[in-house]
Amino acid sequence: MNTEEQALQLEDYQLQLRWLRPQAADAAQKPVIVFLHDSLGCITLWRDFPERLVQQTGCPALVYDRRGYGASSPFSSTQRNPDYLEREADVLEHLLEKLNIPEAILFGHSDGGSIALLAAAKYPQRIKGIITEGAHVFVEELTLAGIRAAVQAYQTTSLPEKLRKYHGAKTDAVFHAWADIWLSDAFRDWNIEGFLSAIRCPALVVQGEADEYGTLAQVEAVVRQVQGQAQKLVIPGIGHTPHREAQELVLAESSRFIQTIR
Repeated sequence: MNTEEQALQLEDYQLQLRWLRPQAADAAQKPVIVFLHDSLGCITLWRDFPERLVQQTGCPALVYDRRGYGASSPFSSTQRNPDYLEREADVLEHLLEKLNIPEAILFGHSDGGSIALLAAAKYPQRIKGIITEGAHVFVEELTLAGIRAAVQAYQTTSLPEKLRKYHGAKTDAVFHAWADIWLSDAFRDWNIEGFLSAIRCPALVVQGEADEYGTLAQVEAVVRQVQGQAQKLVIPGIGHTPHREAQELVLAESSRFIQTIR
């Protein structure tokens, strides 16, 4: 496949993009798989998963660093509002419109999974299917406990140095933008279940049975309330990152799912 890096100006900031394009003649007619990273993620942290999914499906893919992450422009402010994920869904729509991508399949991990759900609800004309991993639709005590543990690790271990390899000088902003809003009083009532009934595209909802950031109540809420065909994939013995902890299974099931909606 062809791999291309692109820095795209979007309003007053830049987003770093990576395009993965199969060389097959019909690739341009297929939906684009768009990868949405987690709350501390970036393009690089997906490792080789996007490339492998492109190889298995023949679909082109777009992987990008959201604003504030990786090689994209810094946040305008680290003081997030509780609706920040909904705003990211709007940014995604703006990005897809600017890139002239008429049909997208979203693959979102954690925060990225929540963004995928919101985008599918708000922009159904463009989103043809979604795959979520460890997505949240409401706040749980398990999630908050996991974030508190991450804050402790950030203060007492080499976690900041590890993240700095990917986010550079933006590392503190990346971490605190996530942890501070989730642990704030303003976020306790955050809930996006009201959007789920507007989702009519197919959905594959993936979660590790031992996910340290959410219970299976998140999965059940999505599968129960979306209007499109929804499948769940609960994987025993793994945590919050199925595409890395059970890569072969997630690749196989994601590829099968994508083949059914093309």
